[in-house]
Amino acid sequence: MNECKRCARIIVLSSLFSTALSLQCGYPSTFVINQYATPSSIHSPQASSHLPLQTHRHTTRARCVRLSSAKGAENEDDVSKSKKKIGISKHIQSAVKKFKARPGTYLLIPIIAAFVGWFTNYLAVQMIFYPIEFRGIPIWRRVGEPLGLLGWQGIVPAKTYKMSETMVNMVTTQLLNVEEVFRRLDPDIVASTLGPEVPKLMESIGEELVPLSWTQKAGRALFFSLPGRTKAAMDSANHRFLHDFTVSMQDNIGTLLNIKNCVINQMLQDRALLGQLFRKCGQAELDFLTNSGLWFGFMLGIIQMIVALFWENPWALSIGGAIVGLATNWLALKWIFEPVNPTKIGPFILQGQFLRRQQEVAKEFSSFFANNVLTSEKLWDSILNDPSTKSSFGLLFTNHLKKFANVLSGGVGFLLPGGILTKASSSALEKLPNHLHVLHPYVDKALGLQFTLKTQMEKMTSAKFERVLHPIFEEDELTLIIAGGFLGFAAGLVQQGIETGAAAKWVSKCKLKIKKLVSRLFSSSTATDQS
Repeated sequence: MNECKRCARIIVLSSLFSTALSLQCGYPSTFVINQYATPSSIHSPQASSHLPLQTHRHTTRARCVRLSSAKGAENEDDVSKSKKKIGISKHIQSAVKKFKARPGTYLLIPIIAAFVGWFTNYLAVQMIFYPIEFRGIPIWRRVGEPLGLLGWQGIVPAKTYKMSETMVNMVTTQLLNVEEVFRRLDPDIVASTLGPEVPKLMESIGEELVPLSWTQKAGRALFFSLPGRTKAAMDSANHRFLHDFTVSMQDNIGTLLNIKNCVINQMLQDRALLGQLFRKCGQAELDFLTNSGLWFGFMLGIIQMIVALFWENPWALSIGGAIVGLATNWLALKWIFEPVNPTKIGPFILQGQFLRRQQEVAKEFSSFFANNVLTSEKLWDSILNDPSTKSSFGLLFTNHLKKFANVLSGGVGFLLPGGILTKASSSALEKLPNHLHVLHPYVDKALGLQFTLKTQMEKMTSAKFERVLHPIFEEDELTLIIAGGFLGFAAGLVQQGIETGAAAKWVSKCKLKIKKLVSRLFSSSTATDQS
């Protein structure tokens, strides 16, 4: 019995010792327990009284294990952090060494990137408008596309028809009501202005129909010998003819004037005209597109320089140059037209550069359009020569001219034969443009197209106004951006050659070849002189 008690005491003491040791040093106490415990002692009644103590020892031991594992994880994190810090410091030191070794080379990177950004954007603007005609070898080319297999035509000249059609649709649906505009003409003023030209027109027609000079003189003598009342009646008939004809034109202007064809035909005849309109309206945006490449490129060039210092890859400069060329064109185009509507970000209100100039652009657009495209002279030319309206105008004019001729011939006591009237009306249609010049100043003033276009354009929503200029960029925006990337890559390739020394080697090789060529030429000339 005493032996059992002694064994139990030894087990308790050993377990307490192992627990204390595990708390201090992290060693498990199970080794000590297993060393002194025996099956008989564990299953004895005295040993069973110490089971709660054994459970406590197991719990304490588990806590110790967890604490030791947590400390180990913290140590591993500290080690990894220190390794990262060491790695970053090594990279920084390496970058500093590279910069100190060739400071000029790396400082040139932002400067060259700024030039690349400016040049690519400048070239993009030129590619929008020039050349007017296709330049290159026309092996294969799609109609209406600027890019051929080997050549290029300005985007605006190449897409004149499509862009003009879009612009005319905008003008006729949102800015002008053609019928309402032509109602502004006063038929009496038109008749009074154009009235003195009718006798001249009739005289020229008579000269063509009856070419003999004595008959012309007889006709003039007959006219001047008529009584005053008859002359007054003829003047009144002349006025009535022009008045009624003007009213009929106003009533049928939809079939007599095709605004779409009037504008598009002018643009196709002179493909530089549409480009002039876009440049006049968007010169500020085009200048911004060019100049923004300079500082966009410089900022991206700083990033490019940092990448080149830390990234040990000779192609870093070429790839960076391509990114600069792509990004400067893309950023500038986005900055011009986006956001469409005013957007508040903190204390700032952002909106596209072009959209903020709506009133200024409206003034420039209306002035150019009214004074260069929709003038009285151009409108009458379209009415008289456009195949879609020429026949309608001819029919209307002939009917009124026959009525007028019958009134005149009846006033002097005879009626003209139908064949002569038909010939006279055909001749009058041909000669009419030569007598309309007196009418143009009044028509331009009475229509008031410049004021109407300006007022209506100022009322346009930002989304609709954006479509005035954006189509010229939108048509081949991707082409312009890719062209910028290609030029940027080429410039980066030059930088890469300078940075790696390949450019210097190439220059030295070229110098040697030139020297050899010059020496050969000199030796051959000396030999010929001696012979």
